[in-house]
Amino acid sequence: MKKSLYETDEAIIQGIRRNDDRALAYLYKLHFPMISHFILSNSGTDDEAKDIYQEGVIVFYEKIKDNSLELSCQIKTYLYSVCRRLWLKRLAEKGRFANRIDDSEEFQTLEEDVQKHEENERQFGVMADALGQIGEPCRSLLEDYYIRMQNMQDITDKFGYTNTDTAKNQKYKCLQRLKKLFFAAYKPEV
Repeated sequence: MKKSLYETDEAIIQGIRRNDDRALAYLYKLHFPMISHFILSNSGTDDEAKDIYQEGVIVFYEKIKDNSLELSCQIKTYLYSVCRRLWLKRLAEKGRFANRIDDSEEFQTLEEDVQKHEENERQFGVMADALGQIGEPCRSLLEDYYIRMQNMQDITDKFGYTNTDTAKNQKYKCLQRLKKLFFAAYKPEV
């Protein structure tokens, strides 16, 4: 896999200062999934997520360009904070859940949100590794059922099981193997 020129936050900032469009393009791809997840989980649409992320990146970009950026955290934390604030402001303007915005106790702190997101990403990574280790036909069977949402009859036909009960039994065994691989590799951060 080809490494990016922009492995670090500092490299991204320097790239933007040098007017390297690749730095900005990389930044757009890097943290959008986190912002999209937040907005989609909080009454937003995909288009609204794109708009908010665009606004957040523009704020970040302009602060770099006018040398007013005082970054005391990672870029993703900064962007999350800016985008979260922009989204809550937009919700208030639209009247959606405006009563909850003032009640800050109901929202997790920014750091908790980011830590939770990072932990979820780590779990997804461990699960992807476990799925890669499980082998066939378990991998395909679990992907067909849980990801492609195929029904048991389709899976029975595809894999040549005698009936759906046999397919369900095999799915259960595969799931147990996957769980065993996952929990052997995953250690929660304390």
